[in-house]
Amino acid sequence: MKELETKIIDIDLGSIRAKINSLNLEKVKCENQINNIFDFPNKSLLSKKGYARVRSVEDLLNNKVKYYMTTKKMISQDKFKVMEEVEIEVNDGDEAIKLFQSLGLELIGSIKKYRESYKYKNSLIEIDINDESFCPFPYIEVETSTEEELKEVVELLGYTMEDTSSKTIYDILNEKGISPKSPSGI
Repeated sequence: MKELETKIIDIDLGSIRAKINSLNLEKVKCENQINNIFDFPNKSLLSKKGYARVRSVEDLLNNKVKYYMTTKKMISQDKFKVMEEVEIEVNDGDEAIKLFQSLGLELIGSIKKYRESYKYKNSLIEIDINDESFCPFPYIEVETSTEEELKEVVELLGYTMEDTSSKTIYDILNEKGISPKSPSGI
């Protein structure tokens, strides 16, 4: 699956939530995540702005825990980030980690975050609040499959495409002089 993705960094959390409520958007995710990032010892995935991940999700809407194995590869980073993503749900996060390790991948970082997501047409509006030791500010990620809908969502939220960034969160943190305590390149 290919997804178009952009971030909006300078947000006021209260205003964004009020805007989402006024639009009457359906909340589809409310979760705590642990994202375990893997790469080969030579960092060949990260060097190409890709990675392998095992994500543990505490689903607060449905009171369940789910696990996902994912690989991502950046295709483009022009106006917005275009990623190729392959993801499967698995029954056991520890076994998923062992599988990646058996292929020669190493755990290179673990990122904790709270995420709430809202659906608009074929798009997801995701508010991410990371562990402050990684990223000290909340931000929005918009994920969709068409450029037109991406622009529509950004404008519905009260922003313009000039307010968005196709950069990775690591690039953004580095620009702000923040040294993230996890892998770079994604």
